[in-house]
Amino acid sequence: MSTRQRRRDLRVPSWMRNYRKGLLRGDMLGALTAWALIVPESVAYAQIAGVPPQNAFYAAPVALLVYALFGRSNFLIIGATSAAAVLSAAAVSEISGDPKDAVGLSAALAVIVGVVLLVAGVARLGFLTNFLAEPALVGFLFGMALTIVVRQGAKLVGVSSGDGNFFERLWTLLSRAPDWSLATLGVGAASLALLFLLERFVPRLPAALMVLVLGLLLSAALGLKDHGVDVVGKIPSAVPVPHLPGIPAEDWIALATGALGVALVVFAEAFSIANRFAREHGQEVDADREMTAVGLSNIAVGLVRGFVVSGSASRSAAATGAGGRTPLVSLIAAALILLTGAFLTPLFTDLPEPVLGAIVIVAVRGFMRVGELRRYAACDRRSLWVALTALIGVLLFDLLPGLLLAVALSLVLFIAAASRRDVAVLGRLPGTRLYADTAHHPDAATTPGVLAVRPDGSLFFGNVNRVRLAVRDQVARSTPPPRAVVLDLTGSYRLGIPVLDALDELREELARKDIALHLAHVRARAEQDLARHALADRLGPRGRHPTVDDAASAATVGPV
Repeated sequence: MSTRQRRRDLRVPSWMRNYRKGLLRGDMLGALTAWALIVPESVAYAQIAGVPPQNAFYAAPVALLVYALFGRSNFLIIGATSAAAVLSAAAVSEISGDPKDAVGLSAALAVIVGVVLLVAGVARLGFLTNFLAEPALVGFLFGMALTIVVRQGAKLVGVSSGDGNFFERLWTLLSRAPDWSLATLGVGAASLALLFLLERFVPRLPAALMVLVLGLLLSAALGLKDHGVDVVGKIPSAVPVPHLPGIPAEDWIALATGALGVALVVFAEAFSIANRFAREHGQEVDADREMTAVGLSNIAVGLVRGFVVSGSASRSAAATGAGGRTPLVSLIAAALILLTGAFLTPLFTDLPEPVLGAIVIVAVRGFMRVGELRRYAACDRRSLWVALTALIGVLLFDLLPGLLLAVALSLVLFIAAASRRDVAVLGRLPGTRLYADTAHHPDAATTPGVLAVRPDGSLFFGNVNRVRLAVRDQVARSTPPPRAVVLDLTGSYRLGIPVLDALDELREELARKDIALHLAHVRARAEQDLARHALADRLGPRGRHPTVDDAASAATVGPV
């Protein structure tokens, strides 16, 4: 991309330049659905975060606007989430338990989290998401969806699920069955049934929005509140205005430690959701740009007395299910929330909580990928155990520990895979000067007196010793013993000091057996690394060759 194109891309998001009128209806419906969920949910999450309800209205439109301008996902809806709210409350409570301090501390935490993500995005650290194994993410999202379901399930029966992990909440919910409200259960069950029927038989209609409007109308007409059905209730009016957190310097420093963990959850939650929807629609998201956009959203939210925001699985799913296909959904929803915060909060006073719970449950069911777990069970048991471990980790220890477990599993898988390096024995293909793996090409002939080998990947400190031992074992199995070993380094683009030290040790071991070491296919950057190491002088110019054939020819002539 040229400099001019980059500048244009920064001024006007690409989705705006390429927008088609045919998408407008779906985006409008998606925005209406997102708006209808954001308003009551944000109020609930504000309570979880320990801040007044109006602070949710300060944060919601600002987060949506900033992400729509800087993000790259067409489907992600940014805003308050249960995970972000819980973590925000936990980090703030470590600094002060006074409710009067919660607003300033929560806003400051959002700013710090945003700065961490912004710096990481600018530094192009988004590649770290590549080390989150897909099975671990499948398990994490599955567990997150189940956690949301059990919490929302409490709204369907009119009781509290209490505190604790998934299983504790589920037990509390089931043990309180005698206290379930039949009226609430009837409204919730009817809402679920209607949502499924509308999606099954008239998928083009915005099922969530239709059920929500119907719930509002019936609630007002029948007086569901008088029959024991919980409703959202009065929501204070609020419009976001710039406001600095205004906390002491020592509190900023104290918040910084907890902000790193919150930033990890915020981005992992947002990116995993964005990536899931992008894949379903044949698109890709740029991790660096997403990290930057989520960071900017949190900074902006913190500067209007909001609290930490992330990607919402339920709202993203609901908006997409209603037909939303571009970030215009977020812009329209932001405008609707601004109007709502200023004038329209009384509209949601009679919204039944079980209707809201049913909409959220149906929206997140797509993250419970039973079919993917079955595929793992049939084809890759290791991936199955990774997914199940992440899933159970979320259910047992909640979202942050579950996510950290998923990250740890991903790193273990990466390290294990990277450290396993097989060594292929190379032979010359008939009629050519090309060398190939003799295990895959039985007609490839080895060069008498020369053992040519190639690691099946890049060398680094974690696997070079295994490669050294594998080469030594190949030498021991060769009959008669070779006069020279040719090591093909095609897969290694850099050679760190631990790698070069190990190769020098291999050279010494071979030299004690009167076997010369030759290197072939040393890449340009690897050659620079090699030139700064003593191994370069010890090999000499006759110990390095552009191809395996050249190395084999030199080895048959005589010692280096």
